[in-house]
Amino acid sequence: MSSQPILTAEVIRQKIRRMAFQIYENNFDEQAVVLAGIDGEGYVFAKRLYAELRQIAPFSVKLLKISLDKSISIQSAIQIDDSGLDLTDKVVVVLDDVLYTGRTLAFCLQPFLKVLVRKLQVAVLVDRNYPRYPVAADYKGYELSTTLTEHVEVILSDPEREGVYLR
Repeated sequence: MSSQPILTAEVIRQKIRRMAFQIYENNFDEQAVVLAGIDGEGYVFAKRLYAELRQIAPFSVKLLKISLDKSISIQSAIQIDDSGLDLTDKVVVVLDDVLYTGRTLAFCLQPFLKVLVRKLQVAVLVDRNYPRYPVAADYKGYELSTTLTEHVEVILSDPEREGVYLR
């Protein structure tokens, strides 16, 4: 299967930096922001955004990992590696690499709805514009309309192949 590069490693770096500034600008008066990355490339994306945000923001920035099995249709247990962090009255930004139907993000937002967070926001590197669930990204690195048969692959964890590809 052929693949067409959409974003290079350098462009991804620039987009992540821009998103970090957007998060800072929208939350400049907050005491703390918690980034919660979805396991896989979403968590790698979250780690990079975390590093950028820590360089520019005066507020506290924490990083969490959300784990779930994307292959099953009903999610019973979404694990959040929070190390006992109290999320009450904090800004939480849930991050994933690609927003397609919104299903994964809808499941991952649920645990945060049980806590009185100050704000609950969503950031994605690529938004494919095919919402089936009422989930929209507050921060987008790149917006792309694709056909249903096309697949967007984000590779951040392999420096040799890093990029976003349309397959």
